[in-house]
Amino acid sequence: MKSASISRLLLAIAAALVLSSVSFAEVLKIVVNDTIQPITEEYIARAIDEAQRRNAQAILIEINTPGGLVESTRHIIEKITSSQVPVIVYVAPSGSRAGSAGIFILQAADVAAMAPGTNAGAAHPVLLFGPTQVKPDDEMKQKIENDAAALMRSVVSRRGRNIEFAESAVRESKSFTDQEALAQHLIDYIASSDDDLFRQIGSKSIKRFNGHEATLNLSGQPVVPFGMTLKEQILDYLMDPNIAFILLAIGALALYAEFNHPGAVVPGTVGVVFILLAAFALNLLPTRFAALGLILGAFALFAAEAKFATHGVLTIGGIALLTLGGLLLVDSPIPEMRVHLLTALVVSIPLGLITAFLMSIALKARRNKMVSGAQGIIGETGIAQTNLSPRGKIFVHGELWDAVSSADVSAGQSVVVRRIDGLLLQVEPLAISSPAAAPAITS
Repeated sequence: MKSASISRLLLAIAAALVLSSVSFAEVLKIVVNDTIQPITEEYIARAIDEAQRRNAQAILIEINTPGGLVESTRHIIEKITSSQVPVIVYVAPSGSRAGSAGIFILQAADVAAMAPGTNAGAAHPVLLFGPTQVKPDDEMKQKIENDAAALMRSVVSRRGRNIEFAESAVRESKSFTDQEALAQHLIDYIASSDDDLFRQIGSKSIKRFNGHEATLNLSGQPVVPFGMTLKEQILDYLMDPNIAFILLAIGALALYAEFNHPGAVVPGTVGVVFILLAAFALNLLPTRFAALGLILGAFALFAAEAKFATHGVLTIGGIALLTLGGLLLVDSPIPEMRVHLLTALVVSIPLGLITAFLMSIALKARRNKMVSGAQGIIGETGIAQTNLSPRGKIFVHGELWDAVSSADVSAGQSVVVRRIDGLLLQVEPLAISSPAAAPAITS
């Protein structure tokens, strides 16, 4: 009897735990309003892992992106397709887009949805080659296009969506409105809000990437926001190529100021910190290292301007090199992940003028004769206070000095300081031209 009571108690506890776990089931939501790059990849991967750890019913990715890097897109697709928790990708709010890399991520989802007034597509691969933007040759272009199209087919076919129209977004750069995407079976739902989307999903069965069927009943379930960590927010900010270029330029200018004023400490510290931050961001971005050579060449021209005084010709050349280096610094497939022309000009012109100005001041200071301290008395005229034969004392610059002369000097005679050795001056008599001798008169 006692054992039966214990069994019933254990069953009740187990049932309570099960009901508790069901009642607290949740939908984890993240918002991706950015380009697709390594930090976005890290954020999405961490959210999927957290959803699996919490045993969430689903993870909702609200996305608005112009596109991004191919490698990051592939890693995100791998994470979505291998997720144990169903993944819903929702292009929202109205006016948003899933451009380029975004449509790949949309098609990889267990449930693909768009808000009214959104669009997706234009996923044709774009690459930059060499020092300027040029088109690859036909063979290379075909290889790149085929690779992207194969990725799209492999994802869409497992989700049971329209392969032909999805592939046209790659090969023909087609873009689709929400209504067109739904009509062509590229997405599953058009929804005006999260609640509307969950209501439409209802208890319908979805096909997972591994072929298994699953049922989602999300209406009324709590939606828990999952944000970026502080580290991810900072790194995401640094991943903007415009920010990276500005940090690099300011860091170079600060180091330049430190080299011209050794011991100032602050410019050197700022320069090192800014350059390291820029280097971290550029390491994650598709950086052209040849562009860094152009930037270094720009600073060389700024320094040469101050030395050779070409009346601004070298400074203009340096500004042109710095602008070009900035524009070519990041080799990205979308304009949003390149340095903008306005940023390059706003940084290059003031930086070129400031750097050339500082260099000219430094060179002028080094050319000028020192006029203060002990070195300032070299070349000055003094009065011998005692006979110098060859050593004695002289009065120069308002002070009495020990001096040694190259020739005998009488007290009161003027001397010129030629050298200083510690506290001993090396002097020589001041040459005074004597009046011309009168011609001899003969009787």
